[in-house]
Amino acid sequence: MLGIITLLVIGYFWLMRKLDEANIANWGNKTTNRFDGMNRLFMHKYHRLPMVSFNLPVEGPAIVVANHISGLDAFMLLASSSRPLHFLIAAEQYNRYGFRWLFDLSGCIPVEKTTRPERALRAALRALNEGKVIALFPFGRMHLDSEQPIKIKGGVAVLAGRSGATIYPARIEGTAVKKEVMPAVIKRGYPKLFPLEPIRIEENETPREMLSRLSEALSSPIEETT
Repeated sequence: MLGIITLLVIGYFWLMRKLDEANIANWGNKTTNRFDGMNRLFMHKYHRLPMVSFNLPVEGPAIVVANHISGLDAFMLLASSSRPLHFLIAAEQYNRYGFRWLFDLSGCIPVEKTTRPERALRAALRALNEGKVIALFPFGRMHLDSEQPIKIKGGVAVLAGRSGATIYPARIEGTAVKKEVMPAVIKRGYPKLFPLEPIRIEENETPREMLSRLSEALSSPIEETT
């Protein structure tokens, strides 16, 4: 029995060391940093996500966006960021039993789509004004390239325009399961994340025109060169 306990203790400290080594983004506390390390190991070792990273500023506000094809997408963005990402998520997901503590730990912002969505925008603007990085899926729901095109939501233009933050888009491809949450997290595939050129609202450009550029960037499949 003493030998088993000793092995468990050694295994625990070995695991904690591995999580600390894998951690990159500084969330401000050891527990969340270790979750960061766990997610990176999960994505790179289990899901075989290639090592890529957004070219985010070292400090100051930024907005990370991506197309949304499965429940694995948020984990991919987190594993590819050098800074903590604070997601805008649907209230029904935020209030899912057993997960709210984790969403609170990572500073997620719930969005009430049918009642008061402006509350989430105000919270996101406060976070940006504090120099944090906000992440969201601007199409508003899971959507595949083969389906009927949908308009990108205007919230990202509001956040960028009012905060002056640069938008850092990414294209997600290759997940094993599409338009599912837990099955996509469980089943291994060959997911890939491609950071794209940063986007700003240019001088004399309307928010609608910027959203059109962003929508085209997120909707265009990546042609890899060999």
